[in-house]
Amino acid sequence: MLARTLHVGVLGATGMVGQRFVSLLEMHPWFKVTAVAASSKSAGRPYSDAVAGRWAMAQPVPERVASLVVSDAADVASVSKDVDFVFCAVDMTKEQTRELEDSYARSELPVISNNSAHRATPDVPMILPEVNPEHAEAIVGQRRRLGTRRGFVAVKPNCSLQSYVPALHPLRDLGLETVTVATYQAISGAGKTFATWPDMVDNVIPFIKGEEEKSEQEPLKIWGTLVEGRIVPAIAPAFSAQCIRVPVSDGHLAAAFVSLQRATTRDEILGKWREFVGRPQKLGLPSAPNPFLTYFDDDARPQTKLDRDLGRGMGIGIGRLRLDSPTQLRFVALSHNTIRGAAGGAILMAELLVSDGFIEPR
Repeated sequence: MLARTLHVGVLGATGMVGQRFVSLLEMHPWFKVTAVAASSKSAGRPYSDAVAGRWAMAQPVPERVASLVVSDAADVASVSKDVDFVFCAVDMTKEQTRELEDSYARSELPVISNNSAHRATPDVPMILPEVNPEHAEAIVGQRRRLGTRRGFVAVKPNCSLQSYVPALHPLRDLGLETVTVATYQAISGAGKTFATWPDMVDNVIPFIKGEEEKSEQEPLKIWGTLVEGRIVPAIAPAFSAQCIRVPVSDGHLAAAFVSLQRATTRDEILGKWREFVGRPQKLGLPSAPNPFLTYFDDDARPQTKLDRDLGRGMGIGIGRLRLDSPTQLRFVALSHNTIRGAAGGAILMAELLVSDGFIEPR
């Protein structure tokens, strides 16, 4: 049990992912939003005014956050005085984001980031909570580098890989050799709705800048090894990705083609998916879906519209498993990109870090 509810801030609170953070945290049993921050354009206004006309969530602005005055995210001292840690979803360049997150960490605040700026930093853990919770130990070395007692930065992986990496993880003992994946990604991943991006109606764009590199490189850090406080990326499997924007509001679907070193069977793979239980499920964390992985026997599932909200948007849907040979398989997988793939995944990571003693009340 927590000694008290932890007070949290949301940096970039007016954007699409920031709004999702605010929405998901409304009734959270451990965390209470006590500070919202954004660019200087929004600073000084009540949150409800700052998001007026661009609130993208299905439910209204939470009452207890609506009246909070938006701070300037660059004013670290002002935001820090009211919170135990912050979630970061700012829309800035990588260099600016890295500097901002380090500033908060050096002010002794843990930073749980949705941004990509620190994903390649060796002592910054990039955690998919069911897959690599042990990487939290990198925080010890990071604190030594930063000269902090409480402060650190931890990041979540890119949304594009959070459907197929969870499905691949239980199969690693079969020897993942190569993975070719095509992702079909919703427009909310670009921070858009159909109202703000009418060009996406009845359209497909076969390129998303930066996504293919993230889809190919980030899994190797997730499966990397901790060596003297730094994460050394794995060297296999070899990934090749195509990332495509499709006219869907929420939900990223992936089609994966996998080569294995060891022969397997359909029953063995289904058993591994069915039996896999992650650490968040074992701990009973508030945002942990149970089950984490759901396999659909119906060849027409998972479908984005029907299945993106599995486990309140935190579950992974898998389907269409086919073996082309004992060492060649294919499947599809689905995740909710702004819940599991963004704000919800970061909240679950924060819950894990609280449970492991890395985040405590000030």
